[in-house]
Amino acid sequence: MTSALGGIRSNELCAVGTWPVSAQAVTHIGSACVVEGTGDFDPDDLQLVRRQFPDRLVTLDGDVITVWPQSTPTP
Repeated sequence: MTSALGGIRSNELCAVGTWPVSAQAVTHIGSACVVEGTGDFDPDDLQLVRRQFPDRLVTLDGDVITVWPQSTPTP
């Protein structure tokens, strides 16, 4: 699995990390991180992102990988 080295639009909160080769944009929405691709991501791409966020739910929906916010404990 190779990773993208350049050409990714990103904000400073999500700029750190290794993203799939087909990643086009990495954006931050609240405490979620959304990786948008130039085409559909595959399971290897999903695993690449999951390894960077082992304590978070990471989902794949075609050309979008979402790193969901950590859940907060219910009082």
